[in-house]
Amino acid sequence: MFFKRFYDTKLAQASYLIGCQQTGEALVVDPNRDVEQYVTAADAEGLRVTHVTETHIHADFVSGARELAARTGARLLLSDEGDAEWKYAYAAGAKARLLKDGDSFMVGNVRIEALHTPGHTPEHLSFLVTDMPAAAGPWGILTGDFVFVGDVGRPDLLERAAGVGGTMDAAARTLFRSLQRFKLQPDWLQIWPGHGAGSACGKGLSAIPHSTVGYERRFNWAFGVNDEAEFGRMVLAGQPEPPKYFGIMKRLNREGPRLLGGLRPRRTGPALRSSRRRCRRTGLRPCPR
Repeated sequence: MFFKRFYDTKLAQASYLIGCQQTGEALVVDPNRDVEQYVTAADAEGLRVTHVTETHIHADFVSGARELAARTGARLLLSDEGDAEWKYAYAAGAKARLLKDGDSFMVGNVRIEALHTPGHTPEHLSFLVTDMPAAAGPWGILTGDFVFVGDVGRPDLLERAAGVGGTMDAAARTLFRSLQRFKLQPDWLQIWPGHGAGSACGKGLSAIPHSTVGYERRFNWAFGVNDEAEFGRMVLAGQPEPPKYFGIMKRLNREGPRLLGGLRPRRTGPALRSSRRRCRRTGLRPCPR
């Protein structure tokens, strides 16, 4: 199995490429708008992107899931959990496969199982990853904005950023119940979250890129609170003001970002100098920069 983490330092956002080296198939989870980086990385490993998914409807960046699926012809898989008003509006048009809690799919010999982990958002999924030739059970879980290293995803964005009133208290309780279920996972299960330190999707995220369930159970504050009401007060207290663009971004990703259809790469080095020489010879203007 091939596994690669991509990290955008400006957004403190992580996305993942998971591939089966026996069949050449690959999955990308939570791609951002720069989709060529995933295609290039897959090509370098002799893989092709055949599946694309994301953990939830993002609020902090433009999703690249729709674009990457269109660019590669990959199967798009999206959450079908959550409230009706926060389901993916473009799923049918994109011919996406809709995922419910417990659904699974194969990427070559790698098994991906979707777990509904609501709280940060109603539709949120986490993905258990099992390398079938090597083990009968999962080695890791991609938790998106559900569980971070040292923190959990904030449950107030739907109300404070997207303007859906009266939702954050209920979301905090839902997040608590998702954590109680998550605690049942084995200690050795690796956690690969969707964000690190600096993200506005939590208030105390660590800069460490990944963790384990056992470590978080021992040191993550959220795992040590056993009263639902107390957890709700603690998780909502001290959350920073969400950036103004979050509400617009969440609606854009729900409706489906406009397809770019592939942009011509900017020419550099010898290719750019050659183009400038042709421009000067023919008198064409403006010359490329």
